[in-house]
Formats: sequence, structure tokens, C-alpha cells
Amino acid sequence: MRMMLKVSVPTVEGNKAIKDGSMGKFIEHALSELKPEAAYFTAEKGQRTAYLFVDMKENSDMPYLGERFFFAFNAAVDFVPVMNAEELKKGLPKAMAGMAA
Repeated sequence: MRMMLKVSVPTVEGNKAIKDGSMGKFIEHALSELKPEAAYFTAEKGQRTAYLFVDMKENSDMPYLGERFFFAFNAAVDFVPVMNAEELKKGLPKAMAGMAA
């Protein structure tokens, strides 16, 4: 299942990781391991935030995907199931059929 990982890093931990050089190395390593379909970085609500779109094979993958961010940065991690346009197109007829019942 395509999953959006939203990772928000508290300012204090993020500042420390940038100053000591670990932030860039960590992100590079995490991206090489997780192999996201896409990765976007921004600031949201005053925190460094990443949006990673990954393929989660099963629910038990959640610790593999998220724990690294908890441990490294005391980050808040959210898992949100998402779909692309093709998947939406496939799902809409099912939704409409369910509404007709």
C-alpha cells in the first residue's frame, strides 16, 4: 500500500543535528534504505517536515519505516494511506456503486 510518511522534527533536535552534521547523513541513509517514490521537504508549523511516499507491504513495516525518525530526532511520525490518480480512477466506480445501493 502506498503510504505517506509525514515526519516532523522538533526545532531543538533539528538544530542540533544540522550543527553536528548528522541530519544530512541521516536523511541520505534513510532515503537509500526506504527508497521512497517521492520525498519532499518543507517547514510546517515551525518544524522541519518531510513527506515521504513509500510502498508499505504490510502493517508490520510501520516500525521499520518510522522508528528511525523517533530515535534520531524525537520526531512526530504520521502514516497516511494515499493513492495516485490511476488508483483513484479505479476506485471511484466502486464508490459510486456503493452509493447506488
